[in-house]
Amino acid sequence: MIHSLFLINASGDIFLEKHWKSVVSRSVCDYFFEAQERATEPENVPPVIPTPHHYLISVLRHRIYFVAVIQSEVPPLFVIEFLHRVVDTFQDYFGVCTEAAIKDNVVVVYELLEEMLDNGFPLATESNILKELIKPPTILRTMVNTITGSTNVGEQLPTGQLSVVPWRRTGVKYTNNEAYFDVVEEIDGTYTFDPVTKMLSWDVGKINPQKLPSLKGTMSLQAGASKPDENPTINIQLKIQQMAISGLKVNRLDMYGEKYKPFKGIKYMTKAGKFQVRT
Repeated sequence: MIHSLFLINASGDIFLEKHWKSVVSRSVCDYFFEAQERATEPENVPPVIPTPHHYLISVLRHRIYFVAVIQSEVPPLFVIEFLHRVVDTFQDYFGVCTEAAIKDNVVVVYELLEEMLDNGFPLATESNILKELIKPPTILRTMVNTITGSTNVGEQLPTGQLSVVPWRRTGVKYTNNEAYFDVVEEIDGTYTFDPVTKMLSWDVGKINPQKLPSLKGTMSLQAGASKPDENPTINIQLKIQQMAISGLKVNRLDMYGEKYKPFKGIKYMTKAGKFQVRT
């Protein structure tokens, strides 16, 4: 599945690479750099780039490109989800996911990647399991490892792997038995643009839950600007609390592997994010 992983900073430098099945030359990233040069914005780099012998699947998080090299055709969203899980894991371990934090904890980074992928296939991606396999770095633990020559790798099998629910450790007890789910909706809307403040404002107006709205918007290029080679990607920040525009409702919640009766708490939020203009 995933043969190699390259981490590229905002300057276009490959500052970390990891290989599983076979070593892939850094020259494969030249196709990524070409797509990066054609993109008008860093977010506009295509997430999937085909090459003569590989596929490059990438995500941009915290000004770092995480580029996975694939030799056979696989579902792109599966790889993208894994890359996001890698970023979330780094952020959970180090507090931030930056180039400096990754370089300062490069040993832990390689240990995490080795556990998260087995021969190129996802293995352990849950934080509870990983933290039992590899202890998060601390100043005291780093000093002890430097003196004794030990590592952060745990010596016992994680109890989370024996749990019916993989993301929970066994024997966990909570004061309140509650389960929360977020239903995130994305909608389109009209906008006004202030050329002075460079602020793009969206006005949705009053929403009638009985009659779902259908909003349309237009985008115009600046006068004299050349037409982009590819469809531009626009980021929109819009949030409506306790509202599900599509009418999607959660009417049943089943919890398996537990003896208690869960409390159902549903939070709705309509949120606009990044979308691509189609022509």
